[in-house]
Amino acid sequence: MNKILSTCLLATALSFVSCNEDKKEADMAKTEKTSQEDFNFKADEFADLKILRYQIPGWENLSLKEQKLVYYLTQAGLSGRDIIWDQNYRHNLKIREALENIYANYEGEKSGEDWDAFETYLKRVWFSNGIHHHYSNAKLKPEFSKEYFDTLLKETNTDLTGEAYEVIFNEKDAKKVNLNEADGLIKGSAVNMYGEEVTAAEVDAFYANKKSPNPEKPLAFGINTKLVKENGKLVEKVYKSGGLYGEAIDEIVGWLEKAKGVAENEKQANALGLLIEYYKTGDLQTWDDYNVAWVEATEGNIDYINSFIEVYNDPKGYTGSYESIIQIKDFDMSEKMSVVEKNVQWFEDNSPIMDEHKKDSVVGVTYKTVIVAGEAGDASPSTPIGVNLPNSSWIRKAHGSKSVSLGNIINAYENAGGTDKLKEFAHDEEEIALSEKYGNQADKLHTALHEVVGHASGQLNQGVGTTKETLKSYASTLEEGRADLVGLYYLMDPKLEELGLTDNADELGKAAYNDYIRNGLVTQLVRLELGDDVEEAHMRNRQWVSAWVFEKGKEEGVIEKVEKDGKTYYDIKDYQKLRELFGELLKETQRIKSEGDYEAARNLVENYGVKVDQKLHKEVLERNAKFKSAPYSGFINPVLVPEMDENGEITAIKVTQPESFEKQMMDYAKNFSFLTEKKETKEEAVEAEM
Repeated sequence: MNKILSTCLLATALSFVSCNEDKKEADMAKTEKTSQEDFNFKADEFADLKILRYQIPGWENLSLKEQKLVYYLTQAGLSGRDIIWDQNYRHNLKIREALENIYANYEGEKSGEDWDAFETYLKRVWFSNGIHHHYSNAKLKPEFSKEYFDTLLKETNTDLTGEAYEVIFNEKDAKKVNLNEADGLIKGSAVNMYGEEVTAAEVDAFYANKKSPNPEKPLAFGINTKLVKENGKLVEKVYKSGGLYGEAIDEIVGWLEKAKGVAENEKQANALGLLIEYYKTGDLQTWDDYNVAWVEATEGNIDYINSFIEVYNDPKGYTGSYESIIQIKDFDMSEKMSVVEKNVQWFEDNSPIMDEHKKDSVVGVTYKTVIVAGEAGDASPSTPIGVNLPNSSWIRKAHGSKSVSLGNIINAYENAGGTDKLKEFAHDEEEIALSEKYGNQADKLHTALHEVVGHASGQLNQGVGTTKETLKSYASTLEEGRADLVGLYYLMDPKLEELGLTDNADELGKAAYNDYIRNGLVTQLVRLELGDDVEEAHMRNRQWVSAWVFEKGKEEGVIEKVEKDGKTYYDIKDYQKLRELFGELLKETQRIKSEGDYEAARNLVENYGVKVDQKLHKEVLERNAKFKSAPYSGFINPVLVPEMDENGEITAIKVTQPESFEKQMMDYAKNFSFLTEKKETKEEAVEAEM
């Protein structure tokens, strides 16, 4: 729910310029720049995907104990990798295992149109953690024939039959997550978070009967379960040791116990202990206790995210997808960004939302730029660029939250980007110049405001249930849009200059507004197939925000839709009025959340965020066709390699880069497949005999 995804190479670390930096800092910056120039950020490109690499700057400055902590946490994260595959679709693991067996053992011609199509399909499946597109949710379509696939299966002695085989080629389970209620939220979704016979109405009724011991501290019912029917009765299968996914969870626990042994401090060790207990028991009270302990463990240089967290992949918004992100503190940037954190109450007090929806005291918001050391599950290969957790409203209000921006991930995006698309879709030279001068800084600051202020702001009315109960399938996109609107509203505020966050809030705000409207109404359409509705929560929120302010500002000409030379542009004519419209929409969105107004949420999203102008979409796809760069990016992870002494003790840990995307995926299959029947490749069999 509180995850920022990369769309137009959004960034999350503020840019600051100083005329008084000493020579040492200048030399360090020069060295870092040289290192980045020599580093090959791009690893691969295929279909609509780019595979990038990221560095771990400052690794050598960590103590061996800290490096061990990072290593153990990274191994714990990877140990749960199979879980997200199974959550995404019930046949994913069987299909992946078959595809990987073919890839490892096929001795025929590994070139030509058919093999290239097979390899591309496999890499797309790897990238999406399953057979459905990671962003559009549509099932991936192979560009090789059934007959060719049958040949590959036969010649590698690979077993794939029944529905798991047929679904690769047929129209069944066409969408991973369906949010169109007319098609059935569960029936129309391929995700494996509910039994096949369970209906959306039964899910609602089941969880409506669940009561928390303390209504003021509602438990996260469904966050770690699969709801199924047994003998006609609804039963929760709990993700825990000895339960569903127990084999993988036991591996996670083993590495977490090692991590606890090298924790930096008592609070960190206590939080890890509670996470271990939660994995062992599946107890939801322990989950809340863990989140409180985790959010209050703010000391130390290492932090992490690990468990079943975000609910985007559940059409009903209950079950969390498995994910892991291991983080090292970026000391310099975190200090600079703390200015937003320190002034969060000012932003809350001056928000355009209704007074009764404001918090009297915004508690414990921490915002840090971090260096990612490893990712897994739903965070890999496609990664967020910023995260704000925990998701529980009562914990956030009483104990605060942690907001992080993934600095080295953003750096990798920036080093792999370009400006050609900006020049194609921007209305005029002034818009291009503003974006080139202020665009990166505006994106970074918008993300900071989104995470620190946006997700932490506002409160529910007394007695109103959680958003997944009240707003249901619209909860995620409403929350992301609300946080976006907080950032948009403040990006033109002179307070930003007073705080030293920019030298020109007016120009920075204009650049941000141009980029947001252009993306929300035009450029993000390149991510959709012609004829598709908008399904993904973040894409929906950018469209409903942009479409709403465009419509409401029509009478006064706030944003003009321009057509010239057969191309469509959106030209902002009145930036201050647009800011007021962002404020009005923020006020209404907060009201919807605070009051739990489902009908208003539904109308806002369905009327503005779902349907696409097909004429415009076709035009955008045609204009974008000349750009060869893939619209989506993801990452392979650096490999942490421990060096051992004769007693098996770690003496050092080196950071290396994987040879390729394929090599890393096959290594993961070999070392972290705990929910599949691992098959020996011919190469491994030869090694074993030797």
